[in-house]
Amino acid sequence: MGTSPSVPEKSIHEFSVKDARGQNVDLSIYKGKVLLVVNVASKCGFTDSNYTQLTDLYNKYKDKDFEVLAFPCNQFLKQEPGTSEGAQEFACTRYKAEYPIFQKVRVNGPNTAPVYRFLKASKFGIMGSSIKWNFTKFLVNKEGQVIARYGTTTTPLSIEVSLSLLLC
Repeated sequence: MGTSPSVPEKSIHEFSVKDARGQNVDLSIYKGKVLLVVNVASKCGFTDSNYTQLTDLYNKYKDKDFEVLAFPCNQFLKQEPGTSEGAQEFACTRYKAEYPIFQKVRVNGPNTAPVYRFLKASKFGIMGSSIKWNFTKFLVNKEGQVIARYGTTTTPLSIEVSLSLLLC
């Protein structure tokens, strides 16, 4: 549980993921931007505070080379039970999310999405490389390297100081 297989990629920009509709998205389009990558869920006790604050952070810094990348995940008590498109509609309608909501992914186990293998290998958390719960956040610098990992109870607004330093 504590270790993760090494990954050859050196940057998040080397990955391709699928958007909520299943279309490929090359993450190299985010070169030069600070990223906050989050595994999200619509039916979690942390949903309201996290989505509200993610939208607030995004709106404040989107014109300063900042992007939120949200990955719905149904691995924790099945708290993202619908489709990827449903997760996107939920975030965009209820929380006015203008940042990308990608296809549902697995963040732990043998079928972990490659981008999450990279993120977890870059920064361990309280459970080693495993993600403990929904709304784990990875702060990624403009070069695509993970510089910090935050657990569920760390609110998006509480990392604003670290974020603003990266955007200078």
